[in-house]
Amino acid sequence: MARIVAGLASSHALALLQPDEWERRREMTRKNYERRYGAVPDERPEIDGETLATNQDRHKRLHSALQHLRQRIAELRPDTIILLGDDQDENFREDNLPQFAIYTGDSVQTEAQDPHASASHGAVAEMIGYPCDAELSRTIHREMVEDGFDLASSNQLADGRLRSHAHVQILRYMDLLEKRIPIVPIFVNAIHVPAPTPARCYQFGESLRRAIEAGADGKRVVVYASGGLSHYTAGFPWPDYQGSATLGYIDVDFDRRAVDWMAEGRGSQLQTLSANDILNSGNIEFRQWIILQGVLGDVPPSQLVYEPFFRGLMGMAAGCWELEKIPAIPLGEG
Repeated sequence: MARIVAGLASSHALALLQPDEWERRREMTRKNYERRYGAVPDERPEIDGETLATNQDRHKRLHSALQHLRQRIAELRPDTIILLGDDQDENFREDNLPQFAIYTGDSVQTEAQDPHASASHGAVAEMIGYPCDAELSRTIHREMVEDGFDLASSNQLADGRLRSHAHVQILRYMDLLEKRIPIVPIFVNAIHVPAPTPARCYQFGESLRRAIEAGADGKRVVVYASGGLSHYTAGFPWPDYQGSATLGYIDVDFDRRAVDWMAEGRGSQLQTLSANDILNSGNIEFRQWIILQGVLGDVPPSQLVYEPFFRGLMGMAAGCWELEKIPAIPLGEG
């Protein structure tokens, strides 16, 4: 039986950048919104309450939590990382749009650098490859279908390329190429309505755990959820939203309630939310965290940090759940 040794979760996008980079990226988001909808709202008034200095000071907590996740991956040296991320018209489009999908191929390629950080848009992108755990992914696919989930699968992405930023940014930030840990990408629909309900996401996590445990004996697995928390950006499904929030808003109250449930070891409470709760709070990417809570059950985290940054467009969070009281494998050994 395979063993899940830890659950990890974090925001991505601007959360992985330093605060002095946020102004440029926020302006890019505003231009993207204008291209889609023809005009851009005024900046959120909450921005005036933040300065670079105060954001840098608060961001230290988040940065420390992200570094802790990176360190735990290096120390635990899992055999496989299951990487949960939403797909925003990157690998899957409306002509073939699964609610949940798993990649079952042997490897994937990504761009070596963040394309948003490059000024040479006409240059040919350098590609790098990541190994995948095809054996475990096929086991998960089979077991979850038998468990009642019609999980879609793909053993070949277009050009062999993993494009979803929810996956790619974590691969880069956590140095998974250097660590050479095989991955299993799982894709979640977040931006297209209808999308999976929180209850269904939690059930998916429960089924995913059972499927992982059906894997090869002795295999040690980490499950990583990439996304969230509250943010209303250019890619938000605005045509389906009926609330009063505008570009750049953060539903801090909702975020803190959800974080408190997880911090108290009551992550199963998240399945009581509705799809409208997720949409109206700007938490469409929080589905990945809910899936992770289904994997974990009501286990309190060893570390969980949350900070809202209006200049960074997001409620940002990072969490670590240790499932087994096992010692870390010392670096350089094993």
